[in-house]
Amino acid sequence: MDRLPVIGAARRAAGAASVEAAILAAEAPEETGKLSFEFGVPSSRKLEPLQLGTDCMRHQFGAFIDDLKATHRENLVSVILYGSAAAGDYVPDQSDYNILIALKRIGPVDLRNAHASIREWVKMGHPVPVYFTVSELQNAADVFPIEFHQMQIARKVLYGKDVLADLQITYEFLRHQAEYELRSKLILLRQQYIPASASIEGLKRLMSDSISSFAALFRAVLQISGIEAPPTKREVVAMTAQNLKIDGAPFEKIFNIRENNFDRTLDETAANQLFAEYMEQIENVIDAVDALKNS
Repeated sequence: MDRLPVIGAARRAAGAASVEAAILAAEAPEETGKLSFEFGVPSSRKLEPLQLGTDCMRHQFGAFIDDLKATHRENLVSVILYGSAAAGDYVPDQSDYNILIALKRIGPVDLRNAHASIREWVKMGHPVPVYFTVSELQNAADVFPIEFHQMQIARKVLYGKDVLADLQITYEFLRHQAEYELRSKLILLRQQYIPASASIEGLKRLMSDSISSFAALFRAVLQISGIEAPPTKREVVAMTAQNLKIDGAPFEKIFNIRENNFDRTLDETAANQLFAEYMEQIENVIDAVDALKNS
């Protein structure tokens, strides 16, 4: 296969004069015709609108950004929402509102000063934001290619500059991390199966929780294969199965379980059989990624 040189600049999120305006803009469909770049391949695909939803969430985002501005002042460069909520793939009670905060510099004082605003954000049920300096973002794409790529293709700037737009990520870095993460998560899945296998609910919970992580890695698998990944996890997994010619049925069943849309009751035998099929197909994906290093 052809080596795709780099992931170019992803679509630049439109700036907004205020956080409120940014959130409102996020809920409206993107304009057609804008280009996104994935491994240098332009696309006019538009992402699903962000599911920030309620007035309550808009208020929470606005208050949080105001707190960050008051805390970090001129040191604050950017606040970016990334992940499921930015890709139209948000599942209530399952997904998170993930936030990247970029500063000019980060020292113990900066982090200590952020304690009050972060504490309030976490109290509302959100994860602790990720802090990077602008220079770290520019220099660490070879270390975190999957994470940064995920941020690039599903993001919304809530404040300041789009610091993710021009990150450059190479094919080999992405392939290497994809294989490493897939193998690591497969080992972890095997470990967690031992206690989870004691009950049907434990198995269902393990499969439902883990498929989200594997879907994120499957997105990278599509990218290193030169295929534009769709926005949602379910579509990503289905496309990966189709492209690699593996059985996608176990993944579909697990997504239905995750979304409380499974139309049959699993007994112990069926639950363990589904897990075995799930693990087998993950192993098939890993074998395909390993084979790419010699292509």
